[in-house]
Amino acid sequence: MKKLLLILSLLSPVFCFAQKKGTTPKTYDLVIGAYTRPNGNKGIAVYRFYAETGKLAYLSQIDSILNPTYVCVSPDRKFVYSGGENKPGQVSAFKFDYATGKLELLNKQPAGASVVHVAIDKKQKNVFAAAYSGGNLTVLPVNKDGSLAPAVQTVQHEGTGTNKSRQEAPHTHSSILSPDEKYLMTADLGTDKINVYKYNPSKTPPLTPADPEFEMVKGGNGPRHMTFSENGKYMYLVQEMGSAVNAYAYNKGKLTFLQSLNLNPDGYTGRASGADVHISPDGAYLYASNRGINEIVQYAINPDNGQLTFVSRTSTDRTPRSFLIAPAGNFLIVSCQDGNSVTVFKVDKATGKITPTVNKIDIPTPVCIQLVPAE
Repeated sequence: MKKLLLILSLLSPVFCFAQKKGTTPKTYDLVIGAYTRPNGNKGIAVYRFYAETGKLAYLSQIDSILNPTYVCVSPDRKFVYSGGENKPGQVSAFKFDYATGKLELLNKQPAGASVVHVAIDKKQKNVFAAAYSGGNLTVLPVNKDGSLAPAVQTVQHEGTGTNKSRQEAPHTHSSILSPDEKYLMTADLGTDKINVYKYNPSKTPPLTPADPEFEMVKGGNGPRHMTFSENGKYMYLVQEMGSAVNAYAYNKGKLTFLQSLNLNPDGYTGRASGADVHISPDGAYLYASNRGINEIVQYAINPDNGQLTFVSRTSTDRTPRSFLIAPAGNFLIVSCQDGNSVTVFKVDKATGKITPTVNKIDIPTPVCIQLVPAE
């Protein structure tokens, strides 16, 4: 992988770490997962992100990790967990030195075919692995040294969707814990369901079906990724096949549908492929990536009812699969899988609109980025 001298700018919080009141860190680590290809990317790369200038500098790379297409970082910043989009699927655990950006492999555990998403709870008790091809969610306990123990629970989803070519079976695409971590939700692209579970890390198994057990979306839309508002009152879902964003009211594991907005402009008839979704640190705006038309789409969030209003759309390189917003809200970073690039966008905090900067790195097939305080 190229180690570009010219550096970029980035953003987007993954976890919140203790800082002096009213301050945010000035330096971060940008952890980049990517598909591994011959003569291309070799594994997970780490860049230093300078929050005041938006620049990036290469720090390190760990090789021989097959298709690390989703990464998450432990709340204490000492460990990184990566899903492997391959068969058989697995989750890899790494020791992480956030001061230097160095990664060291600890161990691997099987977790179903094609793990496309991993998440961890705040107390670092369990890692949750969503397996797309396997159609299952696996719960992996975290050992004291950060390594992963064998699975204590595997939830196998069942069913099909209306699109027989892509929804012939369950395809678990992501999971997210509620803000109080009493519930966990999974987005299943194959069955058009958001499955809801009660979560109790002190019990075995830690996940049990909630009541109701799931929320259906429009047939053929294909749920993908989710995010909660900071106050926990609303949840937002981006749908891959329908290229739409759904808004829900949320209360104690129950979702109440509010609205659904198409990511594509009126009259667009091309490929539909929603990907990622995040909310600005001030809670005023929601952004979603649309791989079909290569855009980041911006919406204003009504603070009174959680509903969305379209604001703007901004072009990106090809296939904006993952993006994030820096904790200070000044930058938005986009990883474009088929553009082979990671680009930093400047955020106008008054309007929420984004514009590309000259900060850009060339990196083969980047598909997931996470930002970690380095102070």
